[in-house]
Amino acid sequence: MKEKIHPKYDVAKVMCGCGNSFEAGSTKKELRVDVCSKCHPFFTGQQRNIQAGGRVEKFNKRYGSVD
Repeated sequence: MKEKIHPKYDVAKVMCGCGNSFEAGSTKKELRVDVCSKCHPFFTGQQRNIQAGGRVEKFNKRYGSVD
């Protein structure tokens, strides 16, 4: 590998929109994310209202049944 061409890899502070913060490795000093493991529905076990309904149910609710 060539010397002096790679960016400096250091510890960065990651801040989530929910207020959680943690450290990770990055070339930037500070990162801001929308979703982290503390607030993501997959990790918390909670589903959002958008994901709860299926596509067919959502269609029928919006346009009514086609009888």
